[in-house]
Amino acid sequence: MNKVMLATGCLLFHLFLSAQKTMPRAVQVPLVAEKWGFPAGTCEFLSYKSVPAMRLLSNKDTTVLKDLRFSNGVIEYDIEPEDDDFTGVFFRRQDSKESEYFYLRVFGGGIPGMMPAVQYAPILHGVNLWNLLPYCQGAASFGRGRWNHIKLVISGEQMLVYINDPIHPTLEIAHLEGVTREGSIGFDGKAVIANLVVTPDKTEGLSPVAGFDPYYSDPRYVRHWSVSQPIPLPKGRELTHDDLPKAGVVWSGIEAERLGLVNLTRMFGNSESRRYIWLKCRLKAPEAQVRQVAFGFTNEVWVFVNGKMAFVDKNMYDELMRKQPRARCSVENASFTLPLQAGDNEILIGVANDFYGWAIIARLDSMEGIEALRE
Repeated sequence: MNKVMLATGCLLFHLFLSAQKTMPRAVQVPLVAEKWGFPAGTCEFLSYKSVPAMRLLSNKDTTVLKDLRFSNGVIEYDIEPEDDDFTGVFFRRQDSKESEYFYLRVFGGGIPGMMPAVQYAPILHGVNLWNLLPYCQGAASFGRGRWNHIKLVISGEQMLVYINDPIHPTLEIAHLEGVTREGSIGFDGKAVIANLVVTPDKTEGLSPVAGFDPYYSDPRYVRHWSVSQPIPLPKGRELTHDDLPKAGVVWSGIEAERLGLVNLTRMFGNSESRRYIWLKCRLKAPEAQVRQVAFGFTNEVWVFVNGKMAFVDKNMYDELMRKQPRARCSVENASFTLPLQAGDNEILIGVANDFYGWAIIARLDSMEGIEALRE
């Protein structure tokens, strides 16, 4: 019996040692200048409220951790914002063009029901896609003049964000939209950072597989489009019938992403100045009818149905031209009637942009009996 007990004890001890070797280990990140990369004069390292800290002095520059490549795991830190602007953390950062990003809109912290207080957004081609992802923001309780504890749990395609609450996540991100899978960690915005701990590969049971798209099986979304190449559009000029695409235009296929979003930024990147593209789809109707379209867009659109102008609108960040929700691309933005004739119908949408992300979402009130034709 003693031999059996001894052998069992040895086995359990061996398993314990093996588990200890494979358990994710927390890394207390040193907040000292030699461990970080930053433009001169934009960051300082000090003792703040009796703890080692890093003070970010610029809203425009990023301070990047050296010698650590992060893919999955936990990032935790304490932060005290020092103005009412934005401050955030980058992860899986390749460079200023490609990264994942979570940030605080400090002015919204603690305001009950303030939807855009916190935001997740990928950086694609140097563009922050905040205005294409209204469902990746939320209300949160945090503020200036005190420490706020932030914890990010990142696993494959998903992320949970906890702010001043270790139990209930502030944000649940079902699908990280960036193209990077690993990279550096960095911070921006005027704030003091302390107690930064990174635990690689600790994912707390969060699935690495993207969560369900709740509209995946909804047939009302128009998902298959052809798209032209971008063309410059001078300020103040509007699209007319004369601008409709001519023979010889080169078309490429583009598919709607999650929640029906036709993401033009992913294909065409940043618009340094105002430019436009044409989106084209064909719908085959069994009989003449009028449908209603719930329509999300950013920033300007011109819709033609069978060669006739059907809808024109703008969703600009300027308050006088801003659609709800706060200039984000959403099917809440607008609606219009879509007259369909019996048989084939050609829908052409001119989309112009010169401000952050550009995209559309088109959802009919019913697609019953209507066939979306591929080119």
